[in-house]
Amino acid sequence: MEQKQLAQKAISLLDLTNLNDDCDDAAIEALCQRAKTFYGNTAAVCVWPRFVKKAKECLGGTTIKVATVVNFPHGGEDLFATLDETAKALEDGADEIDLVIPYEAFKAGRRGFAETMVLKVREAVPAPAKLKTILETGELQDADIIRAAADMAIEAGADFIKTSTGKVKTNATPEAAEIMMEAIAESGKPVGFKPAGGVRTLEDAGTYLAIAAKYMGSDWATPDHFRFGASGVLDALLATMQGQTAKAGDGY
Repeated sequence: MEQKQLAQKAISLLDLTNLNDDCDDAAIEALCQRAKTFYGNTAAVCVWPRFVKKAKECLGGTTIKVATVVNFPHGGEDLFATLDETAKALEDGADEIDLVIPYEAFKAGRRGFAETMVLKVREAVPAPAKLKTILETGELQDADIIRAAADMAIEAGADFIKTSTGKVKTNATPEAAEIMMEAIAESGKPVGFKPAGGVRTLEDAGTYLAIAAKYMGSDWATPDHFRFGASGVLDALLATMQGQTAKAGDGY
């Protein structure tokens, strides 16, 4: 794929993200403005739950979705708090819920508990709202555990499986992407994939799209099936579209 074509495609698949601790209303306004690029809109913005309503206001009249995070970033074990957080986010207008699974519990062998959380949040997120499950693959580490987590989330009804929160040392990696895409392909279910954290260059974007194409074909990566979770990569993509040298973006 030619570089500008790749960059434009990546823009359309981007969940433009601000999950900074110092985020405020002004930052959300700026984020939503950036999501409306000259080369097309991003798929979504991803924000803290307290900013969902603000983001919806800023994006009125557009097709850009508002995603938010729950049980974030530590993947805790308080199911009822997570369900309350989910319900409030949906009430405020969230289109997509990115749930951090209780990955430490899963890693420790308490897989039924993690599955229960995904199942219960799935029940609380009715269509057309989407549920993305964050596996935190950099903390799971072991390939077999990553695969088991991916299989669990898919079977529990996730619309997407997502690598990472972007808040740990190791976030999205091609190795984790291979494992997760293989799980999607073998499931036969219409589940999407979201690499997140550390996607900063056009080359990074191309790497993950190539992995998706390997398992599902070159036409599979649409906003319904594929997202990038990132903030800094947009600058690199826009630079490519403008014929400038694409520098790696900062941030998530």
